[in-house]
Amino acid sequence: MNEQVTYTISELANEFDVSTRTIRYYEEVGFLHPGRKGDSNQRIYTRKDRGRLKLILRGKRFGFSLKEINEMINLYEVDPDQKEQLKKAIEYGDKRVAELDEMIEELKLIKKEILDFREKFMLILEDTQ
Repeated sequence: MNEQVTYTISELANEFDVSTRTIRYYEEVGFLHPGRKGDSNQRIYTRKDRGRLKLILRGKRFGFSLKEINEMINLYEVDPDQKEQLKKAIEYGDKRVAELDEMIEELKLIKKEILDFREKFMLILEDTQ
């Protein structure tokens, strides 16, 4: 017997440590397509939905936009060998790494400026004592 594994919204929320509202949002924007079950019309998510959610959350953690995430996920659907998806992931990943490098440089400059001010303030305090 090969029953399809399914998940409730609460199970996915607990597994990925997100709110059920977050999952419903991804459903609203068309990333997830749960089925419905029973009189309560309970959302039922498949392994495919779970995988998509995992990719969405990973993409968000890496700083990708929802548009970029959607494009990568959709490529997976139409590209069985995943080469186009991988190329797009590399492209977006390289772009994100460049953005992070720029942010790191800006943070280093801010840190230096704060430390320079600290040093000036310490000298002022020493001169007033």
